[in-house]
Amino acid sequence: MKNKKLLIALVAILAVAVLVLSSCQKTEEKAKEAAAAVEEKAEEVKEEVKEEAAEAAEKVEEKVEEVKEEAAAAVDTAKEEVAEAAEKAEEKVEEVKEEVKEEAAEVAEKVEEAVDTAKEEAAAAVETAKEEVAEAAEKVEEKVEDVKEEAAEAVAAATVMSHDEYVKADLDTPVCIEAYVQANQSWWEGKIKLYLQDENGAYFAYDLPCTEEDAAKLAVPGTKVRINGMKAEWSGEVEIIDATYEILEGSFIAEPADVTDLFGKDELINHMNEKIAVKDAKVAASKVDGKDEEFAFLYNWDGSGTPGSDLYFNVEIGGQTYTFTVESYLCGQDTDVYKAVEGLKVGDTIDMEGFLYWYNGANPHITSVTVK
Repeated sequence: MKNKKLLIALVAILAVAVLVLSSCQKTEEKAKEAAAAVEEKAEEVKEEVKEEAAEAAEKVEEKVEEVKEEAAAAVDTAKEEVAEAAEKAEEKVEEVKEEVKEEAAEVAEKVEEAVDTAKEEAAAAVETAKEEVAEAAEKVEEKVEDVKEEAAEAVAAATVMSHDEYVKADLDTPVCIEAYVQANQSWWEGKIKLYLQDENGAYFAYDLPCTEEDAAKLAVPGTKVRINGMKAEWSGEVEIIDATYEILEGSFIAEPADVTDLFGKDELINHMNEKIAVKDAKVAASKVDGKDEEFAFLYNWDGSGTPGSDLYFNVEIGGQTYTFTVESYLCGQDTDVYKAVEGLKVGDTIDMEGFLYWYNGANPHITSVTVK
């Protein structure tokens, strides 16, 4: 800054000198003096400038040294800070490494637990699958057996049996027979009961579903039918249930078999459901609980009925007493046999015809009574 001022001053002096020279051309001496004075002044200014420049250079050098020292200090400080930062960074890296190791260990442990869980679940799933497969196999096997049984039943149902084959067939198995209607109980609520017989034996079809129109056809004695159903038993009575039918060509009326001498013998059951005749039976007394009076017959088995109910009466055959019935659905109140039984007296000797129904023993359904 001082050098600049000196230069400016020098320029000003020069300018003044020029002005002096230009204005004092006539005074050469003055000019020379002035020039000498200017020169002297210039020398002085030069000396001053040199001194100031030297001082400035010295100050600059001092400043440079200071800057060098400050820079060196800054560098050292920076080195220390960098070293500290590096040390902290290394410590942080170690901390991060430890954290990562811990987290990795935790993750590995969780992964191992997950693997173990997955193994257990897989094992459980395998066991479940095995059980399900076993159950499915069992069901398939059961289904196969069912199909076999159904096939066997279908084959059996499609094969017409002889009476002997029917007798030998197990209960609750399908049967197929061809026989002839001998009598029927009244059609009721879409069903009919049939007393059936062929040349070799008899059958009883229970609650055979049919239309009212077909019931009229099936009610004609001698009508031939094919019956497919299940062999069953109720209180000793062997019958065909859950059946279907087909009306066929042909006719047969069975003659009553005299079974009088078979009462009280095991052979009697071999004639179950057949049309039978019983001769020279003696009407025995029937009683009602709580009464001393004797009756030749009862309305219902216990006397609780009224005219139109089933008729029950006792007869003596070979020294034993047996109960016979007029089934009202087979022979109603207006039939000859119903009226004949209502006219019986204890001690009457009678001949009878009917069907050897079974209810906990022989319980014939009577269709004809003749008093001797």
